Amino acid sequence: MKTKFREPKQAPGPGQMDALLKRCGIHLSTRQLDQLWAYHQLLRQHDAELNLTRIHNFENMVVKLYADSILPALKTALPSPLMDLGSGPGMPGIPLKIFRPELDILLAESRRSRIDFLKMVVKELALSGIEVTERGIAPDFDRPVAGVITRAVEPIAETLKRVAGCLIQDGTVLFMKGPRCDAEMETAAQICPDYQQTADIPYQIPHTPHQRRLVCYRRVSVAAAKPGPSHRVRSIESEANPIFKDLKKLLGGRGIKKLGRTLVCGSRLVAESMARQPERCLAWITSGDRQPPPDDAPRHLEWFQLAPNLFPVIDAFGTRSPMVLFDTPPLPAWPATDTATPGCNLLIPFQDPENVGAVIRCAAAFDVERVVLLAESANPFHPKAVRASAGTVFSARLFQGPSLAALPEDLPVVALAASGTPLAEFAFPESFCLLVGMEGPGLPPRWKKNSVAIPMAAGVESLNATVATAIALYEWHR
Repeated sequence: MKTKFREPKQAPGPGQMDALLKRCGIHLSTRQLDQLWAYHQLLRQHDAELNLTRIHNFENMVVKLYADSILPALKTALPSPLMDLGSGPGMPGIPLKIFRPELDILLAESRRSRIDFLKMVVKELALSGIEVTERGIAPDFDRPVAGVITRAVEPIAETLKRVAGCLIQDGTVLFMKGPRCDAEMETAAQICPDYQQTADIPYQIPHTPHQRRLVCYRRVSVAAAKPGPSHRVRSIESEANPIFKDLKKLLGGRGIKKLGRTLVCGSRLVAESMARQPERCLAWITSGDRQPPPDDAPRHLEWFQLAPNLFPVIDAFGTRSPMVLFDTPPLPAWPATDTATPGCNLLIPFQDPENVGAVIRCAAAFDVERVVLLAESANPFHPKAVRASAGTVFSARLFQGPSLAALPEDLPVVALAASGTPLAEFAFPESFCLLVGMEGPGLPPRWKKNSVAIPMAAGVESLNATVATAIALYEWHR
């Protein structure tokens, strides 16, 4: 039996690229084809290291990346200078520049690795009239451009707002969209009165099933400039970045204590911390550059733009919303000798940060005089504690106390235990320290002699420590 000989598969070259582009109606000169081929080679060479594209098949790269980037130039006139918003590895900006060399193009990109790659491409391809804008674009970016083009998935209205500082009057924004963007267009029509839709061009990448829409807007008026802060942008893409390493440390109490900072998560808590203590808000932390700091954010705020694969690492609660790096206030030492002040000193030994946050929230609700974090306690500024406290950790009267073993014997302690005087029958002194046991071990024996208890149904051994504390504080406050 004879084995059929097969010729080795030949690697694709510029000729195959040219044929695929011509099939899409795109005709390049020899120089333009050489430049696009050189760009393709650089993209393939650095993709594994920099994760530049998810498309790796040669034909798909030519059609879905390069031809797709160039086709808008065959559908409508392109203004100059033109900004490629969120350029990534250079699309559509680089192929458009090769196809329309007379255009002045700005490649707007905030991620450091992408910025370095774009600079290398511009240099290797000897492109002129093109530059890399090394930052995320927000309304404070005020370099004038006549047009903006974007392949980004951000809603149309958000992008129109984003480019408000740089797009000139009568300037054009071109959105390279999929076929289903009607809802976005309706929203933009309602909330972006400074823009008028001028085109909605449906088309198909030739000889493929891929449907596209080129949606264009003209800026019909320029709103009066609003005074607003410019925020220093730091693009963070590597796990080895020192800033990212510090942010990861803030997921544990030890790192929070060492660095004196914490992460505030959740849109409501973030907004409240910015409004109530703006001076302690150090940085605005987002995934990429799509959610800039609000207009009223403090001027000193930095903007940490984390790569999409890094943001979830510190987004402990999966909120996917911006976080704030917060400067934690110092905890003064508890004056244990000064317990004559009327009211309650709540002594907390809880090791679960969520219990710590929840009980601080209860203490604030019932007007506790002092909240004392014993040495055994979890850090009250742990992100879990901050979230469980609904932010009250930043306004409660917190103090740093000794360990359980080091508490002075003569303290006026009222201990909460499983047995003791029924809570409803106990007369709280004018000044006292309420002590609750640790989760699990409970109270040290020496404090059980003067304890109060919450009566419970038979068969129930104990209550959650936070719940028991809340009941005791309510009874005292009542």
